[in-house]
Amino acid sequence: MSNLANVDVAVTPAEKYREFLATKGLRMTRERAIIVDEVFSSHEHFDAEQLIQRLALRKNGRRVSRSTIYRSLALLEEAGLLRKVARQDDREIWEHDYGYPQHDHLICERCGRLIEFHNESISEILDEVARSHGFRMEGHRLEVHGLCDDCSRPPKTRPKKLNLL
Repeated sequence: MSNLANVDVAVTPAEKYREFLATKGLRMTRERAIIVDEVFSSHEHFDAEQLIQRLALRKNGRRVSRSTIYRSLALLEEAGLLRKVARQDDREIWEHDYGYPQHDHLICERCGRLIEFHNESISEILDEVARSHGFRMEGHRLEVHGLCDDCSRPPKTRPKKLNLL
């Protein structure tokens, strides 16, 4: 979870998705509506399997097929509503990108923890670099890979000599 604030948007994610689908000659089905509602119910990073489990736990009894979920994730990304943040254990990790401020990620290579942050200095440096190259920047994405604080700490106990054999 993040401490970044939401950004005011002109239309809801469901309305934006409906408009996008119309441009593709598709309609907002009940299943697609359920998926977009669940994805935007919180700003949690998730993979497809976690979304499948969250939808299965809903009390309303409406089922959404696995294939519909995977297809919808691709469509939501194409619509600019979701983005892939990282890849962990052959799973794509997603977050919603619509209605959320520009931010970057620290990604722990050991435990997979994702830490969101915003740093205005990074944005200013990138603006300056883009200007110096005559480049019009529309956004950026920064992922810093390493070890989180918990994973970089030394073990609290030393292994016993017998365990080293």
